[in-house]
Amino acid sequence: MAIQDSRVIMVLAIMFSTGALLQLLGCVLFDNWWPMLVGIMYVLVPMPYLFFGSAGGDSYAIYGSSMQSGWVDAGKFLTGFSAVGSIAIPAILAHAKVITTGALIMELGAAVVLGCTVLTYDYFSSRDGYS
Repeated sequence: MAIQDSRVIMVLAIMFSTGALLQLLGCVLFDNWWPMLVGIMYVLVPMPYLFFGSAGGDSYAIYGSSMQSGWVDAGKFLTGFSAVGSIAIPAILAHAKVITTGALIMELGAAVVLGCTVLTYDYFSSRDGYS
């Protein structure tokens, strides 16, 4: 892991805390806890990639492609499917008038902030020779 600068870790912690705060405020301010379903999706989103997408090692070649590549692709697909679900759940709840538009905006803001947190972490952890 190349994240060694304490400023980067502090920014990541602030971004994550802001996303979690927006998630909770979307529920508390509008007195409706249905948007917390998205919190379950935040736990489920990385699971397919952890189980299938990060497989390493040598693989067997069959008809010009590898068998392991199929599992990696399936893991990436399921991760993307789950990520879309974390945006779609509040949109469906707002369309069904279960939550208000304000709660929808808070939930989508939380999704954007937490998504940016993941992208920032990925960027800094993949940099070689970062000091």
